Amino acid sequence: MGLVLGDFFFDLDKVRSNTYLRWCCTRVICSIVLSAGIKSLLSKPNLISSRQEKDLSQKFVTVTCVFFLALVAVSGAHAADFKGFYIGGNVGGVNGNSDASTTTIFSPTGYFAQSSVPAIGTVGAQKLSSTGITGGGQAGYNFQHGVFVLGFETDFGAMKVSDSKSGTATYPCCAPSAFTVTQSISTDWLFTVRPRVGFAAGPLLIYGTGGLAMTHANYQALFTDTFASAHENGGSDDNLTGWTAGAGAEFKTGPHWSVKGEYLYASFGSTTVTSTNLTAPATTSWPMNVFTHTADLRAHIYRFGVNFHF
Repeated sequence: MGLVLGDFFFDLDKVRSNTYLRWCCTRVICSIVLSAGIKSLLSKPNLISSRQEKDLSQKFVTVTCVFFLALVAVSGAHAADFKGFYIGGNVGGVNGNSDASTTTIFSPTGYFAQSSVPAIGTVGAQKLSSTGITGGGQAGYNFQHGVFVLGFETDFGAMKVSDSKSGTATYPCCAPSAFTVTQSISTDWLFTVRPRVGFAAGPLLIYGTGGLAMTHANYQALFTDTFASAHENGGSDDNLTGWTAGAGAEFKTGPHWSVKGEYLYASFGSTTVTSTNLTAPATTSWPMNVFTHTADLRAHIYRFGVNFHF
């Protein structure tokens, strides 16, 4: 009888210990998700359009973490089966940010006075920020050993963000003549390939993920002035390759279906283009005043998804 009671309390303590361990690990991972999402947003406050947007981003991550922590609290000790192939769809929101710049150089035989060059660089340093939608499909495969899950996932879908900024200033040398720099950037799709590493707490899978990210970006820049109707433009229309990292939680609702929430941060590097097509007036060119246009691209992606497991 003593041995039976001893085994019973040993098993009970083991279940409590495992549940407590999963609870602690989940709190740690959710803290990482929260910190990654909020710190990445707040680290560059000028890139966010409003305080309200930052508050909404914080609430999104916080509510998601609290929701899944509650699921862990009531879930049993047995880990659900996540192994095998799966396909699904996702939808969500994206906040895209870009540091864009337009600069030129001085030439004694060129169009610009020496004082105009730094003035153009100042106006040409612009921060672009836009919110949009994202949605598409994903497919992957999971390996599972007990509560530990290792998998690979790829996804492709729409990522629609775009923004344009203009800045105007008076030439230091030649008031009231002024110049204007306008820059814009837009994206239309997102592709990622990522490993996923996590653990299953009952029907809940908590995971971290990171890997390759690609998008198509169209960047355009335009320079004009009122001194002699100057005109210059440059741009790029390229596929950008970078990296992504984030975390998420997936909840098994049945033998074949699951729902998930996910945050990804993506950095796509930068694109740079130079031009020598400055004209002022329209029939006179000034190739010695070389323009350089540069824009980088980053994105905060928040999305929910549904998966079917084979």
